[in-house]
Amino acid sequence: MKISFNTWVYGSFPSWLPTYPLEEVISRLSAMGYDGIEIGCASPHAYPDFLSNERRKEILNHLKRNNLNVAAMLPAPGGGPGLNPCSPLKEEREFTIKQYKDVVRLAHDWECPTVMWLAGWFGFGTTQKDAWKYSLEGLQDVAKYAKDLGITMVVEPQAADSNLIESADDALILAEEAGESNVKVMFDTFHALYRNEVPSDYVYRMKEKLHHVHISDDDRLPPGQGSVNFDSLLKALKEIDYQGYLSMEVGFHTRKADPDWYAKTSIDYLKQKLAEIK
Repeated sequence: MKISFNTWVYGSFPSWLPTYPLEEVISRLSAMGYDGIEIGCASPHAYPDFLSNERRKEILNHLKRNNLNVAAMLPAPGGGPGLNPCSPLKEEREFTIKQYKDVVRLAHDWECPTVMWLAGWFGFGTTQKDAWKYSLEGLQDVAKYAKDLGITMVVEPQAADSNLIESADDALILAEEAGESNVKVMFDTFHALYRNEVPSDYVYRMKEKLHHVHISDDDRLPPGQGSVNFDSLLKALKEIDYQGYLSMEVGFHTRKADPDWYAKTSIDYLKQKLAEIK
């Protein structure tokens, strides 16, 4: 298993502060011993429209100098554009699919193998059936585009933030219905906790299609700072011979966060735990 860190807490999504240049984040995470970086596609780090070909090459070269791989990439939902693949607005759905394809292209440019599919949210006046249909059609479209670039799409259950894909079974069903070999699933311990579910159960339920894992403790704290049983989680991952990334997605919910504390505390704890289960 490899360890990566999500850039949200070092960027300006969804909290505006604190914010650091992407090169600075890459250098810091590399110095801490991370294997990978998970890049959120928001400004100022990685909004596709704001990155020229020259700039993309500069970042890739900086990644290589620091021996840091891009573990995964994800779009930034919300805000003015919405970026909701199951929006009742046809124009928003189309805009979102274009944005996803731009993220997939950026992932390819940075030699990243994985892009997350955030299935979206539905509100008053939209049925779950219609929302599911819209999200599925969008996923199929993006997955076909991603397949040609050698990139895997992973469906994430987001119970704390969304209302369409909330559970392990929701994610597995959507991935299966997509009908594309490069569509897998992932989960976030934070969202499992929100549902009062056991994170290790997600490992066993998803094992055939599990491609990526987000790590967070209570209230987006670093692992080991809350109530999540990481011993059982890591044991389960070892049992299924999981070879992917454990990606820290912590601290981004508040501007009070010290990003380096979140990153260093997370990797120190996980490295110790991984050494214990070998």
